[in-house]
Amino acid sequence: MLTRLGRFVVRRSRAVLIGVVLAFLGLGAYGAGAQADLDLARWDAPGTESVRAADILREEYGTGNPNLALLVTARDGDVDSPRTTAAARQLAAEVRDILGVTDVSAYWTGKSPALRASDGERALILARLEGSATDTRERLATLSPQLARTTPQLTVSVGGQEEISRQVGEQARADFLRAEMIALPAVVLLLILVYRRTVAALLTVGVGLLSVVGTLAGLRAIAQVTEVSTFAANLALVLGLGLGIDYSLFVINRYREERHAGHAQPHAVVRATAAAGRTVIFSGVTVAVSLCALLVFPFFFLSSFAYAGVLVVVTAVAGALLLLPAALARWGHRVERPQRTAGGLWQRVALAAMRRPLAAGAAVIGVLLFAASPLLGLRFGLPDERALPTGTSSRTTSETIHEEFPAEPTDAVQVVLREAASAGATQRYAAELSRIQGVFEVDAPTGRYQDGHRTGPSEVTPRGGGSRLTLIPTQAAMRGDVPAFVGAVRDTPEPAAALVGGYPAETTDFRATLLDRLPYAVGLILVATFAILFLMTGSLLLPAKATVLNLLSLSVMFGCLVWVFQEGHLSGLLGFTPTGSIEPSIPVLMFCVAYGLSMDYEVFMLARIKEEYERVGDTERAVATGIRRSAPLITAAAGILALSFLTYATGGVVFLKELGVGTALTILVDATLIRVVLLPVAMRLAGRANWWAPAPLRRLHRRFGLHEVPEGDKTPEVLQREYA
Repeated sequence: MLTRLGRFVVRRSRAVLIGVVLAFLGLGAYGAGAQADLDLARWDAPGTESVRAADILREEYGTGNPNLALLVTARDGDVDSPRTTAAARQLAAEVRDILGVTDVSAYWTGKSPALRASDGERALILARLEGSATDTRERLATLSPQLARTTPQLTVSVGGQEEISRQVGEQARADFLRAEMIALPAVVLLLILVYRRTVAALLTVGVGLLSVVGTLAGLRAIAQVTEVSTFAANLALVLGLGLGIDYSLFVINRYREERHAGHAQPHAVVRATAAAGRTVIFSGVTVAVSLCALLVFPFFFLSSFAYAGVLVVVTAVAGALLLLPAALARWGHRVERPQRTAGGLWQRVALAAMRRPLAAGAAVIGVLLFAASPLLGLRFGLPDERALPTGTSSRTTSETIHEEFPAEPTDAVQVVLREAASAGATQRYAAELSRIQGVFEVDAPTGRYQDGHRTGPSEVTPRGGGSRLTLIPTQAAMRGDVPAFVGAVRDTPEPAAALVGGYPAETTDFRATLLDRLPYAVGLILVATFAILFLMTGSLLLPAKATVLNLLSLSVMFGCLVWVFQEGHLSGLLGFTPTGSIEPSIPVLMFCVAYGLSMDYEVFMLARIKEEYERVGDTERAVATGIRRSAPLITAAAGILALSFLTYATGGVVFLKELGVGTALTILVDATLIRVVLLPVAMRLAGRANWWAPAPLRRLHRRFGLHEVPEGDKTPEVLQREYA
């Protein structure tokens, strides 16, 4: 099929190029508006207890999580002075009049001690903006500058979860734009150095850009029928460019090999399309499957990356098998260069490792396990304002609340009683909740409670047949084990059927759902990639070996995450504030991305090794030759892709720093220590067992598997052995 495709593209190269250019322009025009159709997400898990509680609070009580906080500072130093009180009440009334604000509470109306700073100089106004994450954050972009002010009586700053998330999104967009402005020129320069031909570099970047615009257009189309996260567009930029470069490197290099072997230019294009194209397709399927595992999670934030991954693969493969062969058919002479011995260093390293496989393998594994050892201290936590750079307005506001207020009213836990309960039962329940370690106060229909005692009236009123209670946590509770705190609230015996919600419960349920589904995602990736590698190699041992090696390289990535971002090493250099834990959704995303890219390089190298083995029937010679031909390309591709990811370490959002540094490290480790040392060592030790499979599976592979070399290029001895 690929041979026929190559012949067609060569014969119709002009028409194919015109069609690709028109498609590029059309996709680019449509994809340019993708960002406006994409959505922002919150930390909630559909169907969980906290989400059901939020639905009831919104529909029956007209309230919910206070997602907007105004930190009011009295210019005269006393929030209870008459002038400050009058100005603050006027501000609270102004907030109530804002369209979409359904709930406003202020210190000056309820006198809750949780809303007053310990020194009496500051107090809070809390409000709730109704709407989706996208709607509320768009409105806050206009509303926040209007509410932040300095008057003769007050200084007002804006914070709250939605404002933090809005500024995270803005910072992330700026970071991605800056990263791409740095990465793209650097990538072009590196490609020119690798190819020593400007035309080859520009064609390669063209394939990457085609993948990017095609993916953005696809994401916009998908957004018409389901929610797609804005961050998926950011992944499309780096992954589309990266995979486009990977695939182009191998197709162009294969074309050069075929030309050096004496094949005419059209024939060389066809052979390169047929040989390298199969490997590109298998590699693309591997990456797509790894990212499709994100569909296991019921969060459109992660599902969006699966959509982006599939679109990136489809468009990058299409560019490598259509645009590139057509361009080579017309301008291939401007891509060629005199043949030189490639991969000498990597071949010498591999041969040295295979001469002493146990010593070399043990040394490298020891280094990798040492680098991965911090993983044993991994702690998952919840996101907060420290994801933003120091000095960001919402972070400064939140830090002031943490430092000067005794409680965290913006992170209240909401308890909804679904059935009517007597006043006495509700009072006893509220008093019991107020005794939980980490609870500052409880507001119930029967009053306000602290440490098991009623301290005054409350603004909370019953509604219909049920009622609600609001638990204000202490600062220590929200900086500690939040899931344990939420669990203690849920374990307290209630007088009627109860649902526990609020931001702490939502993030807890999000984390629990994510970790519950994680084994299914990992299992899907391992099984699917094992099957793909079997179809490519016809072996059972090689896919198992690849799985182990990939997991080893990923363990280094997670060790880096813990050592750097959880424990705070290099925090000054990278410019972030360590929190002592890792937000779990980013490592899950990194696992799927990095595993797919690691298997991408595995496919490229095994394809060349298998090709050589089919020619000569000698494993050690095949490994050395395959590494000589593929390792330099893999190293170049890995270096360029790692650079693209590392540019995100220059940004301000810690999540992007984690993604950039961790993925870049995995790519580099995988392309060097794993592929050039451990892979040949493992194959040297296994010998002929590398290629073993039971007879039924051999027949399956002969029918459906990848056969990189045309049968006419194989020796009779190899053909007889293969089809015996």
